[in-house]
Amino acid sequence: MNDLQLFDLVLFGGTGDLVTRKLLPALYNAYSHGTINHEARIFALGRKDYNHEEYAKFAYEKAIKAGVEIDINKWDEFCKMVHYLTVDANHEDDYIKLSNTLRKEITNIYYLSTDPRLFKPICQNIAKVNLNHNNSRIVLEKPLGHDLQTANDINDFVAKFFSEEQIYRIDHYLGKESVQNLMAIRFGNTLFEALWSRQWISSIQITIAESLGVGSRGEFYDKTGALRDMLQNHLLQLLCIVAMEPPFSLDADTVRNEKLKVLQALKPLTEDMVVNNVIRGQYKACTVDGHNINGYLEEEDIPNNSRTETYVALKAEIQNWRWANVPFYLRTGKRLKEQTAEIVVQFKDIPCKIFPFNANNFANRLIIKLQPEETVQLYFLAKQPGDTNDLRPVYLDLDFNKMFTTRRTEGYERLLLDVIRGKLTLFVRRDEQEAAWKWVEPILTTWEKLNFAPKLYSAGTWGPSSASALLSRAGESWHEELI
Repeated sequence: MNDLQLFDLVLFGGTGDLVTRKLLPALYNAYSHGTINHEARIFALGRKDYNHEEYAKFAYEKAIKAGVEIDINKWDEFCKMVHYLTVDANHEDDYIKLSNTLRKEITNIYYLSTDPRLFKPICQNIAKVNLNHNNSRIVLEKPLGHDLQTANDINDFVAKFFSEEQIYRIDHYLGKESVQNLMAIRFGNTLFEALWSRQWISSIQITIAESLGVGSRGEFYDKTGALRDMLQNHLLQLLCIVAMEPPFSLDADTVRNEKLKVLQALKPLTEDMVVNNVIRGQYKACTVDGHNINGYLEEEDIPNNSRTETYVALKAEIQNWRWANVPFYLRTGKRLKEQTAEIVVQFKDIPCKIFPFNANNFANRLIIKLQPEETVQLYFLAKQPGDTNDLRPVYLDLDFNKMFTTRRTEGYERLLLDVIRGKLTLFVRRDEQEAAWKWVEPILTTWEKLNFAPKLYSAGTWGPSSASALLSRAGESWHEELI
């Protein structure tokens, strides 16, 4: 235990959902499995008045409600590390109390789990009491800004007080075991890397689908939408890992340099391309399995004339030697048929067919499931038993949960451990973020200029029919449409 990093971790937004449903449970799991120093301290900051017992009970109930499995005895032990401080992020005097509490000779970590509008006053007040010292690190949650200008504005301000090496811009998808396995599949196996180019691949689909609606996040979500909430960060980060060139090492800047090259090589979107190749959708009320499901406009805190998108699908192209003319289809949405995250790599068909084959089936397809289960399935054609030469699709199935019996680290747990250890590889560098915003900004501009209304889709489906048409124009189909 003594060889583990000693730290003081400050969680701004300590009464919010992210801290209570994700961050504290992640730290609890790390504590339970001995991967953090038990002499470290965690400070949850909020404006409400709680004593230690009240906050521990509040956080426990929120975690249980979120479905986290907790041993109450271990939770009580873990909570000896956790301290609640009543702090208003805008009040400079409250930071004096924080400064007097932290051990500045060890690593100090500030996790900003707040509205991005509070990032500036928090950074400024941290600096006023000299807490932005060489041993400090700051974690910035998404969404970082509302567009390129506001993102740059926040980054410029944070850079006044922290160096780039001290700033950890978090994207929790990068902490998922399955996403890291994607890199292992690509760069640890000759078989796949040899086929990973335009010579052998006809298209790639990347999907992050959610079956739930906006829930209690209506006020936040209506100001954000699917493009900012999911595509600008999660989907583009997955695109980078799928498409990047092999790095010569797993050093942070080496990996992030290769991801940046992908973002810079994305074909710029014109107004016509946005109109023709970007689908904006919004879910409407529907009956699913006998249950009435609200449409987006009926959700809590949503204006009845809102045009915020709950679904985005688009076609992207990467203008480099490896991927020229290979379409990448990205999509994300709420209230879709099922919750899933997957990458579908469609390999090119054989040049000369000598066997009879039913064209309605599919083969030559690699499916990498990221959630809820983590699997890799390789579909190919095999001869059916009998006295004919008829082929049918079969697949090899690798289930990581069955293959590996060791505990799987949840995304936030992995990323928090990397912050504690000072590892930046799985965090987004500023120039990456800026390149991503530059690429998606024409979509926002076009939608606003043309007053672009979202296309309605029924809850419990796979989105607007126009999303299927986007692929069918190129003779392609979304993966689930072929099953």
